Amino acid sequence: MNHPFGLETSITDKEFHAFQQLIKSLSGIYLSDAKKQLVFGRLRNRVRQLSLSSFDDYLNLVNNPTQTAERQMLVDLLTTNETYFFREPKHFEFLKTEVIANRDLRRPLRIWSSACSSGEEPYSIGMVLADHLGISKPPGWEIVASDISQRVVEKAKLGVYANQRLDGIPPAYLQKYFTRGVSLGDEKIEVNPSIRERVRFLRLNLNENLPDLGKFDVIFLRNMLIYFQPESKIEIARRVIKALHPGGWLLIGHSESLKDVDPQLKTIAPSIYRFASI
Repeated sequence: MNHPFGLETSITDKEFHAFQQLIKSLSGIYLSDAKKQLVFGRLRNRVRQLSLSSFDDYLNLVNNPTQTAERQMLVDLLTTNETYFFREPKHFEFLKTEVIANRDLRRPLRIWSSACSSGEEPYSIGMVLADHLGISKPPGWEIVASDISQRVVEKAKLGVYANQRLDGIPPAYLQKYFTRGVSLGDEKIEVNPSIRERVRFLRLNLNENLPDLGKFDVIFLRNMLIYFQPESKIEIARRVIKALHPGGWLLIGHSESLKDVDPQLKTIAPSIYRFASI
């Protein structure tokens, strides 16, 4: 199908602002006006795939109440999923020296990777826990990993990564917790089942009421609050910390801050907070 010239070159301000409002209503994420070209680039191919003539036609489609799957596709396309193994290494050092060393031995250590993207963060956590606590030694450990994008959650479940994604993983961990296989080809490697099967993945929108996931000792809420406006950021943080045990830890990105979110949330170090009873 031959598309109008405009679809090849630009998105109108009216169309962009409509997508800007829609993605905020669906996910809480705010796309600044500087993201206009990003929206154009990420949606153009989808409009082509559906043989639509314009971005306005695509807006009409995703605004149809019956198009639940397509609205999820829109969220998947417009959310950023940049991540890598052992991102912000000081957090993993803190996990070893403070959290694991001082854990409550009466119950499993529970950790939530709340914006897990394609799985590098929860698998990094899993390798640290397995290395220091063993795979099944009581009282054990549990990881829940969630993301707003169904596409990246499904990718994360597979635990398969290109070789160039493995920078930052300690060589001993690569040898112990990853497998190369003929079925994967020469360019990919797989997280071992011993780690992969200990992570429970699910799709969650942190901008909505959350299901009961139980209480956690640590919640990783890293590098995603920057995509929200201040009022949404505070609401999400308050919603998430309700899932912390008293004395539990909240870790955010080093470029983020949660000042004045909750009087029970105490700053321990830059990007590290503790939820304490008053």
